Amino acid sequence: MVWFMEGMCYLPTFLVIWSSSTFIISYIIALLRRDVDVVLPYISDTGATPPESCVFGFMSTITAFAAFATMYAEYKFVERVHERTGAVSPCLNKASFAIGVISCVGMCLVATFQETTVMPVHDLGALLFFGSGAIYAAIQSVISYRAQPYGPSKCMCHVRALFAALACLAVFPTIFCAIPVGISKLHWDTNDKDYTLHLASVVCEWITTFSFVFFFLTYIQEFQQFTLKLTVNLIEY
Repeated sequence: MVWFMEGMCYLPTFLVIWSSSTFIISYIIALLRRDVDVVLPYISDTGATPPESCVFGFMSTITAFAAFATMYAEYKFVERVHERTGAVSPCLNKASFAIGVISCVGMCLVATFQETTVMPVHDLGALLFFGSGAIYAAIQSVISYRAQPYGPSKCMCHVRALFAALACLAVFPTIFCAIPVGISKLHWDTNDKDYTLHLASVVCEWITTFSFVFFFLTYIQEFQQFTLKLTVNLIEY
C-alpha cells in the first residue's frame, strides 16, 4: 500500500499540501497582477482583490474543512488511547478539539470576508484563527507526550512541540504589532509610518501560518496507526 493511504494518513497529507498551495498560489497570482508588494505582504493581502480573492476564498474554505476533519480524527484517536491507557484526560482532549474548531471557523471568516470590504469581521476571524490555532497546537503537543507509547515517536513529539512553540511565540507579534498600525493597505513603502511594526507583524504571520502547516505534517506518522469508520444505526419505528 502507498504510504499516504495507510490508515487515515491521507487527511493530514491532503491538509498540508492543500493549505500550502492555498497561500502560495494566491500570492503568485497577486504578485503577477501587481496587487501586492514582492516583499512579504500579509497573507490576507494576497486574497483581497479579484480574481485571487476568489481563489483564496475557495481554497481557504476547503483548508478549513480539511483541518476540521483532521482534528476530529485526532480527537477520536486520542479518545481511543484514553480508553486503553487512561493517560490522556478526556476534558483536555475535548477542550483541544473545541479550540481547534474555533480556529477553523476563524479561517472561514478570513476566507469569506476580505480585509478591504469587511475589515472588523476579517480581523475577528484572523484573531480566532491564529489565537485558537496556537493554543490547539500547544495542547496537542502535551497530549502527544501523555499518549506515549501510542501516537508519534518521541522524536516526532519533540518536533511537534517545536512547531507549536514557534507558533505560540510568533502569534503575539503578529497580533500586537498590527494593532498600532490600524490601517490596511496593499502597498507599503519603507518610509511609511509604522512600516517596521507592519513588517514585524507580516513576518510573524507567515511564520505562524507555516508553523501550523508543519505541525500538521507531524500528524502523518500518527495517522498511519489507525482507521476511522462511520457507523449508521437505523431507528426502528
